[in-house]
Amino acid sequence: MNKRPLVGLAVIIRKDNKVLLGKRKNSHGEGCWGFPGGHLEYGESFEECAKRETQEETGLEIKNLKSGLATNDIFEKEKKHYVTVFMIGDYLSGNVETREPEKCEKWEWFAWDDIPESVFLPITNLRKQGLNPFEK
Repeated sequence: MNKRPLVGLAVIIRKDNKVLLGKRKNSHGEGCWGFPGGHLEYGESFEECAKRETQEETGLEIKNLKSGLATNDIFEKEKKHYVTVFMIGDYLSGNVETREPEKCEKWEWFAWDDIPESVFLPITNLRKQGLNPFEK
C-alpha cells in the first residue's frame, strides 16, 4: 500500500475580533468545530481554494487573504493523513448560511481565546504552534 497525505485547506475568517467555526457532521471530526475549508483541487491556488470553499460552505465573500501556517495531521482512528494549509482572511460581505447541512450543523463566530474545546485536529495542532490570527 502506497498511501500519501492529502492536502486540506482551512480558512480563518476574521470579523469584529472573532473567527468563524462550523460544527462538523458526517465526516471525520464529527462533532468538532472547524474552520471553513476542504480539499485543494488540482491546479488551484491556495487563495482560489479559500474563496471557493468559503463561498460553497458559508455564502460569505472574503478579502485580504494571506498564508498562515500548515499542520501535519494524522487521524489515527480514520487512518487518514492530511497536510492542512491555513489561510487567514477578513470578512468582506454576505450573511453566514449553512450551505452544506449534510456536512455542517451550524456556523458561529468566536473570540480566538474563547473557541470551544472540541475543535478539529488541525486546529489543535495549529494552536500548539502558537498562531494568533489577530497579531500583525
